[in-house]
Amino acid sequence: MRTLPSLSVRTRLTLVYGSLFLLTSAVLVALTYLLTVRTMDQGFTTAGDLDPEMLARLRDLASQGNLSPQDGIEQLVTMRGEADRRLAQEKRDVLEQLLRSSLLLMLVVGFLAVVIGYVVAGRVLRPLHRVTATARRLSESNLHERIALEGPQDEIKDLADTFDRMLDRLKRAFESQRRFVANASHELRTPLTINRTVLEVALASRKNPPETKALADVLLGNTARHERLIDGLLTLAKSERDLDARVATPLPDVIRSALDHLDDQASAAEVDVEARLAPAVVAGDPVLLERCAVNLLENAVKYNVRDGIVRVRSGVRDGAAFLEVVNTGRPVPSYEVGTLFEPFRRLRADRTGSKDGAGLGLSIVRAVVDAHGGAIETVPRPEGGLSITVLLPLSEEADLAAAPRGPV
Repeated sequence: MRTLPSLSVRTRLTLVYGSLFLLTSAVLVALTYLLTVRTMDQGFTTAGDLDPEMLARLRDLASQGNLSPQDGIEQLVTMRGEADRRLAQEKRDVLEQLLRSSLLLMLVVGFLAVVIGYVVAGRVLRPLHRVTATARRLSESNLHERIALEGPQDEIKDLADTFDRMLDRLKRAFESQRRFVANASHELRTPLTINRTVLEVALASRKNPPETKALADVLLGNTARHERLIDGLLTLAKSERDLDARVATPLPDVIRSALDHLDDQASAAEVDVEARLAPAVVAGDPVLLERCAVNLLENAVKYNVRDGIVRVRSGVRDGAAFLEVVNTGRPVPSYEVGTLFEPFRRLRADRTGSKDGAGLGLSIVRAVVDAHGGAIETVPRPEGGLSITVLLPLSEEADLAAAPRGPV
């Protein structure tokens, strides 16, 4: 069923004002018309008497003997009827003119009432527009802003004051979260670093038996996995916040840096990486963007097959910068695509070892893209693997970026 488009509050208030005014005007016109008819009926009850000039003429004819009584009565009746018809016609003309003038005046004043109502509704709703604009502008980085609405203590000011108090609570909550993340980072990293150091010393010592070294090697792997998990969680927490500052960042440079990190991993997995990078400059955080590219490439290598291929492309498409990563691999069901970007989700059930990561790679990618106001397109390939395209807004300072480089 097709639904009608919703009207704004200002339009609805204008329609209410206009409808009430037109209804009231219609009732007023109807009452005025009825009262006028009643007044004219009462006022013209004796108005049907003959014209004095006609009566004087009849008297003159009767005094001269030129008019018999019977003829005089007939002429009197005729003249009385003509007078009544003339009076009724004049009455109808007056009422018709009154009705036309009233309806025309009602329409003109009704139109003015709608225009005035629209203007008044806009002025009444202006504080609400200010509240809405502030709510849209606010983010974690500028929670210090307030509406600070001035004026009488009415319902709208109560709403603005309530919103300001809510912002105070949100600011305190975010500050507490930042402190918790910083403290958690320190408290979690420190014991793991100590454990890793102790285990590395145990492995390097020649006095320990092979069983102890084997146990230390397993524990060292678990410690490394926990470190990656903590790093991933902290990166995810940072990525899910709005950016404090954005700088013009050449996307090909970010991808090249990510490729440098993945050289050894791709070689060990026997996966070929093909890159065709066209110029594109985005506004964002270079560190987070590099982390996004690294995670996409790591995911493409891990979920690949031996002698597989990873294709990386960048450029500008439909007014946005894009980073496309395509890999070979086993077919991916379309119903699993939506869950790949959830935290701790792995595509393969056998990927549970410490060497396979914490299941946060694509979650961090989505958080980084959302923080930059971008979008992700994920399409399973019929022959196997995935095609993931990240779309990011172009920087307004793109013309100040470095000179374009050709595909590599």
